[in-house]
Amino acid sequence: MDVAWEEAGWERLTRRTGRKRLPVWDCTVGLVVGDDSVLIVDPGSSVREGALLRAEAERLTGRHVTHIAFTHGHFDHVLGGAAFAGAEVYGAVGLDAELSAGREELRTDAVRQGLAPADAAEAADLLVVPRHLVSGEWTLDLGGVQALLANVSPGHTRHDLAVLVPGERETVFCGDLVEESGEPQAGPDAVPAQWPAALDRLLALGGGDALYVPGHGAVVDAAFVRAQRATLAARFGVSGA
Repeated sequence: MDVAWEEAGWERLTRRTGRKRLPVWDCTVGLVVGDDSVLIVDPGSSVREGALLRAEAERLTGRHVTHIAFTHGHFDHVLGGAAFAGAEVYGAVGLDAELSAGREELRTDAVRQGLAPADAAEAADLLVVPRHLVSGEWTLDLGGVQALLANVSPGHTRHDLAVLVPGERETVFCGDLVEESGEPQAGPDAVPAQWPAALDRLLALGGGDALYVPGHGAVVDAAFVRAQRATLAARFGVSGA
C-alpha cells in the first residue's frame, strides 16, 4: 500500500496518517484514514487541485472523504474545499465569518501569489466555509481512530486549528504555525505577540515524541518546534521561556 502512496506523491506517516506536499507553494495536505471515514486537512489551493486530491485520497483509502479541517484561512489552504461536496467542514471559531467577509480578498491574494485568475475566481465563487466551529477541542471519531481538533490560536492567524492523531507515533498537523521550508510568514492577520504561546500549546498537545507536520516543508520533531518558538519569540520581542 505504501508503494501506491509514493507513486501518487503521498508520504505515509503512520498507519492512519499521511500527507502530500503540493507544487508551487509547497503547501501540505494532511490525510487521516479511519475505518469508516476519511479526514483531509487543508484541501488545496483551487477547485481543480482539490478535485485531484479527492480522487487520489479516495483511490488510496478506498473510502469517501467525509471530513475537512481548515488549519487557517489562507487561500492555499482553503480554496480547494468546494471539490469535496458532502464533506463536513471544521475550522476554528470565527473562521466562518472571516472567510465569508474576505472572499474577494482571498481571490485577490491568490492571483497575486500566482494562481490563475480563472481558477481563483471559480474557487472564490464556490468558497466553502466551516459549518463546525471549534472553540476549544473537538474529537472526531473516524472509526478505529479519533482525530482531535484543537483551537490553538491566535498566532499565524487569529483562527489557527491543529489536528492531533494518536497512533504508534502521534501526528500533529500544525498548519502554518510551523514552517520548515522557509521562515514562518507573519502577514497582516498574524498575532505575533501570541505566536510563541500557540507553539507552546502545540507542543503540549503532541508531546516530545510526536511527528509535527508543518504547513510548508518536511515533517519535523518537537526539538524543531521548540527552536522555531525561540526564534519567533526573539523576532517578535516576546519575553518568557
